[in-house]
Amino acid sequence: MNLVVVSNRVARGKPNEPMTGGLAAALLPVVEHSGAIWVGSSGRVRDGHQKEPFAEIEALGSGAIATLDLPAAHYGGYYEGFANSALWPALHSRSDLIRVSRDDYVSYREVNAFMARALMRFRKAKTAFWVQDYHFLALGAELRDLGVDDPIGFFLHTPWPVAAVMQGVPNHRELITAMLAYDLLGFQTNEDCQNFLGYVAGELGLAVEDGVAISQHGRTRCEVFPIGIDAEKFAAYAAKSASHPDVSRLRRSLNGERLAIGVDRLDYSKGLVNRISAFDRLWTEHPQFARSISLLQIANPSRGAIEAYGNLQNEVARLVTDVNGRHGEVDWTPIRYLNKGFSQAVLAGLYRTAQIGVVTPLHDGMNLVAKEYVAAQNPADPGVLVLSKFAGAANELETALLVNPHDIDGMARAIAVAAAMPLAERKMRWDAMMKKLRGHTIQQWSADFVAELEKCRTEKAVVAPLETQPPQALRWLKSAISGVRLI
Repeated sequence: MNLVVVSNRVARGKPNEPMTGGLAAALLPVVEHSGAIWVGSSGRVRDGHQKEPFAEIEALGSGAIATLDLPAAHYGGYYEGFANSALWPALHSRSDLIRVSRDDYVSYREVNAFMARALMRFRKAKTAFWVQDYHFLALGAELRDLGVDDPIGFFLHTPWPVAAVMQGVPNHRELITAMLAYDLLGFQTNEDCQNFLGYVAGELGLAVEDGVAISQHGRTRCEVFPIGIDAEKFAAYAAKSASHPDVSRLRRSLNGERLAIGVDRLDYSKGLVNRISAFDRLWTEHPQFARSISLLQIANPSRGAIEAYGNLQNEVARLVTDVNGRHGEVDWTPIRYLNKGFSQAVLAGLYRTAQIGVVTPLHDGMNLVAKEYVAAQNPADPGVLVLSKFAGAANELETALLVNPHDIDGMARAIAVAAAMPLAERKMRWDAMMKKLRGHTIQQWSADFVAELEKCRTEKAVVAPLETQPPQALRWLKSAISGVRLI
């Protein structure tokens, strides 16, 4: 099978370079070992006069990466507009932060159509397309409009909210109808899957049976594929990292205090304000933990042009300054706050140095940081994971200290429990989590999804498409837009 993987971002598999995010890190081993070609944005834009969009094609293990420049006329509306000012807040149940225009939706669909046309050069005999994440919800429908009858699958790395939240997204019916052009839709958790099927049945009025939705496109199977990591590889990074300058300097600076670590993109879904408030509460209510527990918070900025993100960056910086000013001493800084990314190799060493991992998002699809923290621990002296029960990882890492990130006092108590936990209990909890990580690897995740996608090749003719809607309705924008040149 010729597997084509598609995402907005790509990564190049260099352990000493900063990673761009969980999705990119997750897909690296899939491409390296499967022989797939991974197509995504170069991070640059082009105008419509350039005929060749591809910046470069390069080898990645047994696979390859193809990057292309996205159309300048539509990039802002696609990425900062509809994808990250409408879909991202909705998918994380933040309807109050949805900010979008009709033009943004048009640009989103245009970039999806542009990517579909670009993918045609990679189509060969027995091709299957595997599309990743919310940037390309409509890509399957665009490929169908180009005559593609190969299996097309989609995996959502974020949560999927209840129907009432999705109804706050402009053009939600058109968009989710377009999603049903996929043969296979994958979700992180059963709750996400059921929320999607609930929308399809309730809002669109379509038949749903045993996780299969029937639409004008035919059958769309909706299944749960919890994403994993390469735990053994990450453990190897951690074991080799002690000599790295960043890691060794951190260890020397601790002066016997216990270290908690948080690693996140600077995003309102990650619960950073609540987390810092919990440490503030810990040091206020339990002064014995002053000088004995400190927090290293790595928060890599992203999407700074979006108002909500700029506001959050300012809020977190002010809060850190306030907490450090209130609890710090001349020779002790309670919170070390860094606005930059680190490579996986360095992160593994930082995780291993920390006795407490704090992963407390308000809402998250999976959160691979939680799994990476566990994998990085020293088996002889493992740290303790404090994990939000609203992260997808909580369904698997049941022996972490599960917390409600809205409960500041509860998080403070959990951090105190983690700091005082005896070695025997730490080992018991860590062993149970590592067993889960070894049994649900990133390789198994991809193999399971691709196997199910390949089954669709022989199932496509089982149910004839319904004639409830003309196919051209999915390309409504071509007739709805005047004066906009399609690139």
